[in-house]
Amino acid sequence: MATAKTKDYSVEEKLSGLIKLQKIDIKLDELHTLRGELPMEVSDLEDELAGLTNRKNRIEEEINGISEYIESKNNTIKTAEELVKKYEKQSESVKNNREFEAINKEIEDQQLEGKLAERHIKDAKEQLEEKGGNLDHVKKQIAGKEGVLEQKKGELDKIIADTEKEEVVLKENEDEARHVVDQRLIFSYDRIRNNYRNGLAVVPIERDACGGCFNAIPPQKQSEIRQRKKIIICENCGRILVDEELFNSIEATK
Repeated sequence: MATAKTKDYSVEEKLSGLIKLQKIDIKLDELHTLRGELPMEVSDLEDELAGLTNRKNRIEEEINGISEYIESKNNTIKTAEELVKKYEKQSESVKNNREFEAINKEIEDQQLEGKLAERHIKDAKEQLEEKGGNLDHVKKQIAGKEGVLEQKKGELDKIIADTEKEEVVLKENEDEARHVVDQRLIFSYDRIRNNYRNGLAVVPIERDACGGCFNAIPPQKQSEIRQRKKIIICENCGRILVDEELFNSIEATK
């Protein structure tokens, strides 16, 4: 079974592909610059909101726990009061001092249990008030962050909507340009591009100098670059050099 042959692109075609790729990436960088810090701001706000929401949920759980604790202590007081009444009634029919003292001890214990429960309720209500204040504060923070997030998302969505069509076309052309260039050159292109903040990996000769670092290029080297017979890099900055005519003839999109 015969295998399909991969097209063998000339050096000039590879250079054209690199130039196109560079011009596409420049335009994509411009789109990302237009979005600025908005994507990161939106992401950070979403993380903050998630953290605040988790905190709100924890406080609400704590409030529910304290409320249940207060309810249980109220039941303790109610039970103690009922037992006191029961023992007081029993004390009316005691037969000796021993029984009377035993009943009095039960009454004192239940009264003490009730007072202890009241003290616990007082402390719990103070905690409840504090937690309620914390909850109100967190809710206000959430409302504020949600307002800012909605605004930032709106700004980002508008920019994306305005640029989405152009970005799709650029991405399609980028894929096409990368297929013209072999993987070794693509790897070099990406590595060089990542080394520089302006993202320029392929630059033309401008006024006898490298269009990236402005280092002078000797006439003989310029002549070789214009022949487009081999890939030549700047000895100073490592960028891929191309002649200005070829560079200007290539468009980012069809």
